Amino acid sequence: METMETIYTSNFKVGAYDFYRHLRQSDAVFAMNQQNGQTSWVITKYDHVKELLKSPNFIKDQSKIFVTPEAEGDEGKIIRIFRNMMLDADPPDHTRLRKLVQPFFNPKTIKALEPRMNVIADELISEMKNQKGPVDLITHFAFPLPIIVISEMLGVPVEDRNKFRKWSNTILAASDNLTTDFAQDVEDFIEYLTRLFEERKELPKDDLISKLLQAEADGEKLNRDELYSMVVLLIIAGHETTVNLIANTMYALFQHPDQLKAVQEDHSLIESAIEEGLRFYSPVDFSTARWSEEEMEFHGKTFKRGDFVLASLSSANRDEEKFSDAETFDVTREQAGHMAFGFGIHFCLGAPLARLEGKIALNSLLSAFPSIRMAGQEQPEWINQFLLRGLKELNVHL
Repeated sequence: METMETIYTSNFKVGAYDFYRHLRQSDAVFAMNQQNGQTSWVITKYDHVKELLKSPNFIKDQSKIFVTPEAEGDEGKIIRIFRNMMLDADPPDHTRLRKLVQPFFNPKTIKALEPRMNVIADELISEMKNQKGPVDLITHFAFPLPIIVISEMLGVPVEDRNKFRKWSNTILAASDNLTTDFAQDVEDFIEYLTRLFEERKELPKDDLISKLLQAEADGEKLNRDELYSMVVLLIIAGHETTVNLIANTMYALFQHPDQLKAVQEDHSLIESAIEEGLRFYSPVDFSTARWSEEEMEFHGKTFKRGDFVLASLSSANRDEEKFSDAETFDVTREQAGHMAFGFGIHFCLGAPLARLEGKIALNSLLSAFPSIRMAGQEQPEWINQFLLRGLKELNVHL
């Protein structure tokens, strides 16, 4: 019915939830395509996804299965950045890397950023008030809020933030299709970070890059490639997914005027609206890739060693066996347990940061613009990026 190529096409997002529902009911462990003796699988049911994400039989480091050439030269430097990324590591490497950065993202540390986040949100709101006509909520609010926050956390100068946006977009696009800009952008990124690392080694500041350079756990520090990888990961995970969280949740509220009205009248519902937004329009559509380490049976299907496995977080979060009225957007929903941030050892490190940014964003928008509404009735366009679910723009009347 569907092939691997289908989920890479721009129109897949429009009908994705119907497709997931069909799979959950008819073929929940779906062989998406076969090539060179290997099968690519999509897992769609909540319980199956949860089992997959916590199982040590599905690994992130493909070099444990496939022979990979030694990375050399400039191209090798690029490859090593992605090979050393915590997101694509298994224990014990993943355990070591996560232990080094976990203290910077615990709830108490993130909570201390709230006053500054409120100031940033207020500044963006003030700028929006000066706009005439419809305003793109993503360009003027949902994007700049998290990119300013993560840039300030890392210690990236204000004037360089747009470069970071360009670089992160290129890297995300490369997960779908390698472009001619990819290698050059990553080389530029590495060169920029190298200078920044040297500056912080000479003159440390109270920022995350300085702390990562000094971080040590059990006598271990991040090496240079791991530092590059960690900063790349934090920039992408620290802003791109939060842009989607804010915009997707606002879009869901616009689609459901009764829910928007409820939140407008009672701001105590904002936190549950954020959780429902995460469930209903998950910012991350698919978990990052895993491979079957050995031949095994998984819910009636045989996985060979090296089979490629994707967990659909979006599908799991609409599973009718887990959530009552799963297709209904309900900001008063009491059922917990969505998997928008993943599950298991790779549960999103930045979840406390994303939740706080989402809460501040909705509170600021609904307080400043109690009559905010979508501009026009057209279906906004989803970005053509298969791992993430995000809107290209979301035009509103303030």
